[in-house]
Amino acid sequence: MSIRALIVDDEPLAREKIRTLLAEDPEVEVVAECGDGRSAAAAIVEHDPDLVFLDVQMPEVDGFTALDAVRGVRLPIVIFVTAHDEYALRAFEVHALDYLLKPFDRGRFTAALARAKERVYSDRRSADRDPVFELLDELRRERRGRWLDRLVVKARGRVFFVPANAIDWIEAAGNYVELHVGSESHLIRSTMKAMEERLDPARFLRVQRSAIVNISRIQHIEPWSSGEYLITLKSGAAVQSGASYREALKALMENPG
Repeated sequence: MSIRALIVDDEPLAREKIRTLLAEDPEVEVVAECGDGRSAAAAIVEHDPDLVFLDVQMPEVDGFTALDAVRGVRLPIVIFVTAHDEYALRAFEVHALDYLLKPFDRGRFTAALARAKERVYSDRRSADRDPVFELLDELRRERRGRWLDRLVVKARGRVFFVPANAIDWIEAAGNYVELHVGSESHLIRSTMKAMEERLDPARFLRVQRSAIVNISRIQHIEPWSSGEYLITLKSGAAVQSGASYREALKALMENPG
């Protein structure tokens, strides 16, 4: 039996190290590698791996968020890979989940791989779902205070509060971003990166460099030119995706949650 493995890390050298160590084991086949959380979620759906080496700290979409995006599919055995993060390490130990602390040596890697192989061979994938999702739920509760529930808009000498869930989509506008809320729009001074970091990734998805959409406001998605997609919102607005965000949309369509 060949164990199908997926490697996820935003650092090419880290992926290479894991790939090199796995190449020494004839029972393991690397089916894909990903450099970000968005493509990781899509790869889990597409390749159905038995085992994932998952970096925790990645920009934009981290390893935890990538796993949270695939709750509806059969979960692989996960070995978390992390730099020093006291909270994450405590969480892994509490939930009896395996992890590799960077920089790890061959002995630690071999031991983690042996435990993972044993779980794969004993068909523990279904049983392992519970502690992983318990961890994700705990992290979601811990992070809840991070996400914006409302945005402050200043206009015409007044201050308005716009609930985040009322926003259809957000568009870049120079040194500002434009909030599209039904038939209205509001400018606030911010960047797309800052907005993406403060909005709940379970509710908002960046689909191109200049656009973030509220997932609950999507009416339908259809293929467009050059492998991109046209996203039509319930408000009637249409937003075209960008090529570098294609995998995130695929993951959303395959596992809408």
